[in-house]
Parts: sequence; C-alpha cells; structure tokens
Amino acid sequence: MYEVFFRKFNEKVALLPEEEEFLKQYLTPKKLRKKQYLLQDDDVCKYSCFVEQGALRAYLVDEKGDEHITAFALEGWTIADLSSFIRQEPATLNIDALEDCELVLISKSAHDELMLSMPKYETYFRILITDAYLALQQRTTNIISLSSEQRYKVFTQMYQSIFQRVPQHMIASFMGLSPETLSRIRGRISKKK
Repeated sequence: MYEVFFRKFNEKVALLPEEEEFLKQYLTPKKLRKKQYLLQDDDVCKYSCFVEQGALRAYLVDEKGDEHITAFALEGWTIADLSSFIRQEPATLNIDALEDCELVLISKSAHDELMLSMPKYETYFRILITDAYLALQQRTTNIISLSSEQRYKVFTQMYQSIFQRVPQHMIASFMGLSPETLSRIRGRISKKK
C-alpha cells in the first residue's frame, strides 16, 4: 500500500528499512470514492493526505456559490488545508475526490509525535512546506506578471498529466478564468500551431 509514499519520501529524505517500519505505524490507509469528501469547509482538517492513487482537488466556495479551485493532487502529491491542520481551526477549503483514490493519511497527533521523535520526518515535512511555498509564490508571480495565454502555456508545461484527468472547467477555475475564456485561449493557441 505505501509504495508511492515511501518512494517519494526517499526522494527527499533517505530512510533506512527500520525507519520505514517505524513510520508505517503512524500511517493510515484510506480509500475514497469519486466525488467523496476528504474534508469540508468548517470542519477541522485532522489529516495530512498523500495520494497513492487517484486525484483530488481543494477548493473554496464563495458567497455566490461559485467554486474556486486552489489545488489539485495526483499520485505522489500531498494535500490538506494546511492552516486548519496546523492550527486545528475550522477549514476554509473543501477537498474531494475527482477519481477513486487510495490515500495515506497522517493524523495531527501522529504528525506532532513524528516531528518530535523522527528528525527525518521533520526534514521531509520542512521540504514539503518549502516546495509548496515556492509553488505558491511562482503561481502568484505568474498571475501578476503573465497574460492569460502565457499562464495557460506554463500550466500545460508544468502539469501535463492534469489535463488528461481533470475537466476543463476545473482547470479554468484553478487558473482564475471562466471556462469560456479558457476555451478562447486554447483556440488561439491551436490556431498558432
């Protein structure tokens, strides 16, 4: 069950076999069906979630009822409402399955214990947070400095696998565009080829 989790962990921080066995006792496997929630806003995020198989999305709903996607997570990615998870306050995000999923969960109590007892886990988590912050900074910079067409090109280059598995209206939401605008951008790009 934990093959992808440990492969990705070892890419960032190498574990000895006995360290993997120690860490396994803190992991919880979970299956989620397509459209099933992992987290709903106003609930407290009790788990950090690693995707072994499948696809998830994180989003918030505005006062008009419109969804705004903040993140996707495919195999090998981690997802949570980090603020809610760390502070144990009500979540602002919803997280649900876009496909049937196999997940690896780490509870807040397990996370806190591992942070104190396993330096390699603390290093791994620091690297995850740093990578997430850098990605968020790059996304913000792209939104501010690139045209919609340029942002779309960057997104398609960075996340090709998402396009094959996620509906276009969700990609538009993630990019802060209407589905019609995204369709026009795609049309203009295909005419240039």
